[in-house]
Amino acid sequence: MTENCGHILTVGDQYSLKMGAIMRYVNCIVVLCVLFLLIPIAALAGSLDDPGAPTTAGGGAMNTLEDIYNIISDGTTNAPRSGTFAEPSAGPVSTGHTLTDVYNRAKTSSRAAKTGQTLCYNASGTVITCTGTGQDGDKLKGVTWPNPRFTDNNNGTVTDNLTGLIWLKNGNCFGLRNWNTALSDCNGLASGSCGLTDGSSAGDWRLPNVKEFLSLIDWAYYNPALSNDAGTAQWTSGDAFTVAASGGYWSSTTHVYQKYNGWMVYLGNGDVEYRGKTSSFYVWPVRGGQ
Repeated sequence: MTENCGHILTVGDQYSLKMGAIMRYVNCIVVLCVLFLLIPIAALAGSLDDPGAPTTAGGGAMNTLEDIYNIISDGTTNAPRSGTFAEPSAGPVSTGHTLTDVYNRAKTSSRAAKTGQTLCYNASGTVITCTGTGQDGDKLKGVTWPNPRFTDNNNGTVTDNLTGLIWLKNGNCFGLRNWNTALSDCNGLASGSCGLTDGSSAGDWRLPNVKEFLSLIDWAYYNPALSNDAGTAQWTSGDAFTVAASGGYWSSTTHVYQKYNGWMVYLGNGDVEYRGKTSSFYVWPVRGGQ
């Protein structure tokens, strides 16, 4: 025991005093730690006051999920909402689309592209006014081509910015080949051949299927039916591709009714025909795609 100012402190009293002092010390440390954490967080968070709805064209004009879904799905014109943004009062209604719907539609979207044709013709082939004819040049349906349409990658390859496919810059590296040889030529193509410096390996390239090859065709032109790099005029020497004569090109697609025939595309006019696989046509390798 200890005597303190006339009072006798027991061992228990001394213990209680010491514990009280320790707890006060601990409490001070906790408070300081909390302040140490909260003050920087508040500073980083900035003002918690409601900044109000965006009102400028850059912040207030926007598309709804339904708008984005329709743009991806059917090419609806992109026309963002104008005016002041208003917070939605509820979630999408039963006819609306969620963000998951938009993601899924984007992954499976495969709408056909425009053909490139902008003029209209009568039965004798004379150019006529398009309005009201219902012709391709009147409706202009399909995915709009990007500008530039083609990009020279300066490594022996050219990217089609519409499809994402990567084509060999040299459209006639192999000359005329039968179907089987065309397949093996493409399968074995690698960096170091045909002007390639892209680091590609054998197996990266392939003979395009008939739809992939048709994606190159611009039906506004003939000899060749191919657009320039911008996608605004006909191909000419000096554009990204080194193109062969406007002859036929093999596709990797077999004619399923007559399996000894393969589908091929004439670059001169976009004609699609089938020929015996022992016939000789040009070869244009491609890589990439889904």
